[in-house]
Amino acid sequence: MAVAPSTDPRSQSWGNITDIWPAPQEVHDSIPDRAKAYLEQSIASIAAPSGAVMLTASAVDAMLKAKGFREGSLYKRIEKAAEEHLITAEMAAWAHEVRLDANDQRHDDEEGAMPDEADAKKSIEFAMALAQFLFVLPARVARGRGNP
Repeated sequence: MAVAPSTDPRSQSWGNITDIWPAPQEVHDSIPDRAKAYLEQSIASIAAPSGAVMLTASAVDAMLKAKGFREGSLYKRIEKAAEEHLITAEMAAWAHEVRLDANDQRHDDEEGAMPDEADAKKSIEFAMALAQFLFVLPARVARGRGNP
């Protein structure tokens, strides 16, 4: 649903849209470019859940790499991030769920269920939370303390 003022009620001419419900999901500018691009593509492809899930795992991978965890597989990067207390054990467990869901799609695991939009949204929810924790909140704190 959207709201736009009428510029001429007789001709049914409308001005610029002022509000949209539900609000579009935005990816914060403080997220590194590669991770941000994967997240934006994931959100845009929610109607294609398999693709959205794989893109979300790529976003998680890109975020960990941006934090300096570059060695080995995504599994090892998640484990190392938890071991070094960049993320909590619970966050690591959820990251592994996202990783495994994407692996089921990438490797056409016949035992793995095909994701639906709810599964894709759950993956995106984690990636957005991880981005908040790793990049957005630290950027806000830095700005709030006068260190842009």
